[in-house]
Amino acid sequence: MKRKTKILIGLASAAVLVCGGLFGAGLYFYKVAVVPAPKSFLSKTKPIKKGDPLYPAHHWYQNADKQRWYEMSATRHLKLDANYIAAKQPTKKTIIIAHGFMSNKDNMFNYAYMFHNLGYNVLLPDSRGLGDSQGDYIGYGWPDRLDFVKWIHKVIDHNGSNSKIAVFGTSMGGATTMMVSGVKGLPHQVKAFIEDCGYTDVYSEVAYQAKELYHLPKFPLVHIVSGINHVKNGYSFKDASALKQVRKNKRPMLFIHGAHDHFVPTKMVYPLYRADKGPKQLLIVPGPGHSRSIQNRPTLYRNTVKKFLDKYLN
Repeated sequence: MKRKTKILIGLASAAVLVCGGLFGAGLYFYKVAVVPAPKSFLSKTKPIKKGDPLYPAHHWYQNADKQRWYEMSATRHLKLDANYIAAKQPTKKTIIIAHGFMSNKDNMFNYAYMFHNLGYNVLLPDSRGLGDSQGDYIGYGWPDRLDFVKWIHKVIDHNGSNSKIAVFGTSMGGATTMMVSGVKGLPHQVKAFIEDCGYTDVYSEVAYQAKELYHLPKFPLVHIVSGINHVKNGYSFKDASALKQVRKNKRPMLFIHGAHDHFVPTKMVYPLYRADKGPKQLLIVPGPGHSRSIQNRPTLYRNTVKKFLDKYLN
């Protein structure tokens, strides 16, 4: 009897140690995945100098007349920050631009430059916890989708009820864009969406990165990190699904993805495209890298975007 008791105590102790270790690992990877702080797996941004293909766009953005806009988040009462740049000629047409993971509004200068040259107003918000917006976690687009609805209303208040709006985003911003598309009661002034290299859902993307970067299986670690995130921030990684949101969308959507994307794998775009219920178009851009389609094929990118917006915002 004593021997059995000792065995049970030993097994219980081992279980506690294993569970404690897994929870500790979960907290560590929660910080890696969700807490806004420098990430070792992201490449550092290099200074943009004369002669760089991005220099004209960067120089324009640095000197553009930017209005500072503020909004309160839909939850958590966080102060959010954005730049608004009016078009050269007065227009009611505005593109709202969503940035990527660990990025900010200022890093979207190349897209802002493109849309500005196409004749649109542009609004560039910082998502929660990033850039100049308040917050201590990265929402991966899920809580941000409701914040973007508030930004949409702010554009309408500023430019009038006859506004025409498109939401655009890359990477996490692409997922944000798709998540916005499925929000119930979205203002009719939102005419179209353009998503570039967004993921199907946060769980799948985090599980993919856990395997690619750390050679870790999705179970149980990603489940633990998702559970911690649910407790801390109110949503699980499976809740945060762009795939479920596009199933509710009936407005035009342009899907863009690089042909050889190994950060948000190219294969993710196909179920998203198939699930969407509205008028839709898919562009697979030749070339390597993540969120580099505009640099890999700038003319193809610009012409496709222009033609799509001309069709649905005119």
